[in-house]
Amino acid sequence: MRRSGSADLPLHYGYVPTWLAERMAKLGLAVVENIVLDYGKDEVLRRLSDPFWFQSLGAVMGMDWHSSGITTSVMGALKRAVNPHSKELGIYICGGKGKYSKQTPDELLRVSETTGLDGNHLVRCSKLSAKVDNTAIQDGFQLYTHNFILSSSGKWAVIQQGMSDATSTARRYHWHSEQLNSFVDDPHTFIYGQNAGLILNMADKKAEGSRQGVMQIAGENPERMLKEINKLVMPSHHEVKAKDVDLKRLGAVLWLAHEKQPKDFEGLLLLQGLGPRTLQSLALVSEVIHGTPSRFNDPARFSFAHGGKDGHPFPVPTKVYDETIGVLQTAIHKAKLGLSEKSEAIKRLTQVVQRAEENFTPNANFDKVIQQEHDNSWKYGGRTVFGKSKPPIQQQLKLF
Repeated sequence: MRRSGSADLPLHYGYVPTWLAERMAKLGLAVVENIVLDYGKDEVLRRLSDPFWFQSLGAVMGMDWHSSGITTSVMGALKRAVNPHSKELGIYICGGKGKYSKQTPDELLRVSETTGLDGNHLVRCSKLSAKVDNTAIQDGFQLYTHNFILSSSGKWAVIQQGMSDATSTARRYHWHSEQLNSFVDDPHTFIYGQNAGLILNMADKKAEGSRQGVMQIAGENPERMLKEINKLVMPSHHEVKAKDVDLKRLGAVLWLAHEKQPKDFEGLLLLQGLGPRTLQSLALVSEVIHGTPSRFNDPARFSFAHGGKDGHPFPVPTKVYDETIGVLQTAIHKAKLGLSEKSEAIKRLTQVVQRAEENFTPNANFDKVIQQEHDNSWKYGGRTVFGKSKPPIQQQLKLF
């Protein structure tokens, strides 16, 4: 999964309430388990090294779709949920934010003891990736979080983030070991953050001459490495706007979930019984699991699965969230027993939506769709960090 571009991540200093953190962990584990079952453990690392996919995962989990908080919150949820199952999944997540980032070397050495991997080599890779992004690239961003994710095959990915108080933005750096040849010659899979003008990037391959001079002074020789590829630009506005979303793709999901229903599609019969709102969420989660890289260039669209904790584009529908998790967990359990029909139905859901897109013409009013979500939020257990959703005034009058 490779792409190029840049992304601006506005700094957010909010918190993740317990009711959402617990659900994020469950959904994150279900997504990882599905990917491992269908595509293998190393595919998890490839996905995490794609900032577009990572941002989409955070959005589908109910995090603010564009903010810097996605990085620490998603990685924290994945670490809590995945590590108890590391031996089974072959995926290990180390490091974290602040003081937890400094524990990465010890965690990697412990993992190496149980897997037989070269712990010293992994520690070196972890330290060098941090050193490159904190020192070799002087772009005004100071690292404050570092996660090192590895599989039992020895492949790894790094997700780390720096902040700039001067611009109130964050920059996330993605690394992937699959094609890594050097730590000083375009090593990144992706970097994304706001373009703040001229920077000193001693890890750019064009800086080879400068590095040679510096290394001669230091009495060392530079190593080699991989290509910086992708950047994603995220807007500063908090609300989700029509311009942030591929309306054709979103419209096809809404049409399928709320108008056609699974009973109209051969192969989706096992999903009958789900309400249209849960089917809408499940379709977007299915795409996160089974979608191809080109499907993630509008991460905001995935916030229409479970909303956002700050109420954008709408409050988190906890009842729908729980039902989506339940469907995924049941499918995983049955697949492990050799009964893969439900898991296959979830995969086909993505295919059906994509076929529906081919001849679909968006005609829904975007603002009206969001307003309907707000109006119905109380029915689905809608919550934000500010409290629980209440019925619209008209509905409250009817209830009394």
